[in-house]
Amino acid sequence: MRASFQTLLFRGAVAGACIAVPWSAQAQPAGMPAMRSQGAVQYVCGGIGSDESTAMRAAMKDHPLALLFARAGGEYLANVDVTVQDAKGGTALSMRASGPVCLIDLPAGRYTVQATSEGTTKSEAVTVGSGPKTADFRF
Repeated sequence: MRASFQTLLFRGAVAGACIAVPWSAQAQPAGMPAMRSQGAVQYVCGGIGSDESTAMRAAMKDHPLALLFARAGGEYLANVDVTVQDAKGGTALSMRASGPVCLIDLPAGRYTVQATSEGTTKSEAVTVGSGPKTADFRF
């Protein structure tokens, strides 16, 4: 009787592991930095290195808002200060982008995104909620 209980316990553990591995892989795609939270907003920035850049760009379709940062000549930028304000002027997100691509999960609505790099501030109005939106900032 004891052997069959151990066998069942082992089979259950194996089955649970098989189910848990695909779920955790879907929760955080390979090559992606970890998501961060600020209030109700979740975001991730990265894209440094070809593997991370490929993973970030592939994930753009899964997030309401993607931000891209580059110089006018096309070279990617990091360390960009970003503020996302809601329609009432409240700050939904304030952060420093650690890479040229940021994926942001915001509630549906209208926002103004301000990005500052090397003393220059650019602003773009975006509406989130009807499919993925990309805002491209060139400095």
